[in-house]
Amino acid sequence: MTVLRLILGDQLSPDLSALTGLDPRNDIVVMMEVREESTTVPHHKQKIVLVLSAMRHFAEALRGRGVRVDYVLLDDPDNTGAFTTEVARAIARHDPRRIVVTEPSEWRVRTHIEGWASVLGIAVEIRADDRYFASHDRFSLWARGRRSWRMEHFYREMRREHNLLMDGAVPAGGEWNYDHANRKSLPARTIPPARLRFPPDPTTRAVMALVEQHFPDHFGTLDEFGWPVTRADALRALDHFIAQGLSEFGDYQDAMKIGAPFLYHSLLAPTLNLGLLGPAEVCRAAEAAWRSGAAPLNAVEGFIRQVLGWREYVRGVYWSLMPDYAAMNALQASRRLPSLYWTGRTDLRCLREAIDGTIRYAYSHHIQRLMVTGNFALLVGVTPHEIERWYLAAYADAFEWAEMPNTLGMAVFADGGRMASKPYAASGAYIDRMSDFCAGCRYDVKQKSGPDACPFNYLYWAFLIRQKDRLSDNPRMAMPYRTLAGWSPDRAALVLADADAFLDQLDDHKD
Repeated sequence: MTVLRLILGDQLSPDLSALTGLDPRNDIVVMMEVREESTTVPHHKQKIVLVLSAMRHFAEALRGRGVRVDYVLLDDPDNTGAFTTEVARAIARHDPRRIVVTEPSEWRVRTHIEGWASVLGIAVEIRADDRYFASHDRFSLWARGRRSWRMEHFYREMRREHNLLMDGAVPAGGEWNYDHANRKSLPARTIPPARLRFPPDPTTRAVMALVEQHFPDHFGTLDEFGWPVTRADALRALDHFIAQGLSEFGDYQDAMKIGAPFLYHSLLAPTLNLGLLGPAEVCRAAEAAWRSGAAPLNAVEGFIRQVLGWREYVRGVYWSLMPDYAAMNALQASRRLPSLYWTGRTDLRCLREAIDGTIRYAYSHHIQRLMVTGNFALLVGVTPHEIERWYLAAYADAFEWAEMPNTLGMAVFADGGRMASKPYAASGAYIDRMSDFCAGCRYDVKQKSGPDACPFNYLYWAFLIRQKDRLSDNPRMAMPYRTLAGWSPDRAALVLADADAFLDQLDDHKD
């Protein structure tokens, strides 16, 4: 009897657990383009194109291996657009004895699937997703009994366990973390390398037309689409990064530059999160580059820490703390998301640069996300749910399991320190040090108050004043609070007045 093997849009891996034991004579792979999944938030048009085109290419690759694939197109006139309803229709078409699926990456989808047995009257086998370094049980084992969770501790265990950048029992080079060497601003005359982009093939162009037709009002543009949509192209992207970006990635991973959204970053997160690449092969390729002398240790360690460390850690945080995690708001932020996040229309050049790049590429690198768009949302007090939904919509690599902890835990400190040890709040001085954004900005980053002062300056201190009861006991916030303790009441009042004036103007410009 037939077994339906369901593959979701971010499960495009030939070694997916749901495909293990597939009998090509009797089993059918089901893949569905479901409108419901494209509209949970107004996902960037490039993100929708990326997922649907990659799905279509993956389905063709399976057919090339002799696998029967039942693929439901978005514009199929019988497509209801609802996930569970489309599964019910597939059951009616094939009369299977059971459904096999690899566990989904998102809590909401998992709850749907767990209800299918009773709703649809069919046996459903949910298999573990073994494409990660750490299973849910492995993360739980690490987290159990710890008073606080810190990525660095988890990362070191993963390094030992998977023998990555290790020389026997000690870390390569004698240190676990070379972050101190990875904080350089980009020299003014340095020109980053041209990055490999992938012109849309006929399948992708057909999907682009479909997305423009069905999701015309969604965020972003398609003009600059150039993401890899097949495993072969994903491997080319990996090779390109190792050869052209990795050696300088470490030094300049925190740098920002006008007109250079990619710099030396890998651009591999979308392909990793879709399953076109595996984290182990990416980390091994980076390690091999160091061992061969092609890339320095600080760059390779910094990159592997992002994949083996942060990526695995945020997944563990997500699955350990959901569903309550989504509603956390430790700082009681309540402001609506400013319209500039959708339009890019702002006099703040750093925000304009980051958001314009996001509109064009469905991408900005981690420092732009954390220290520009995230920092601004933190300082003005945007409701965590609204900024989290924006990040989910805005970026090609934004799948909820990875995006939500990075937003709530890192960008806006909504979890109160469960994931990170302090809020990543900063004044304009940080942005000026790490970028060329401040030159030519309508605001003066050197001024601390008044109508021409960089808003990040007074917003930063106003944030600290207003959050004193919640943050002043944090050891990593001791220095700025010692500074505040020396301020006169008049100086504090001036900062709060500047911040209030800016926030009133910000509210006046909502769409």
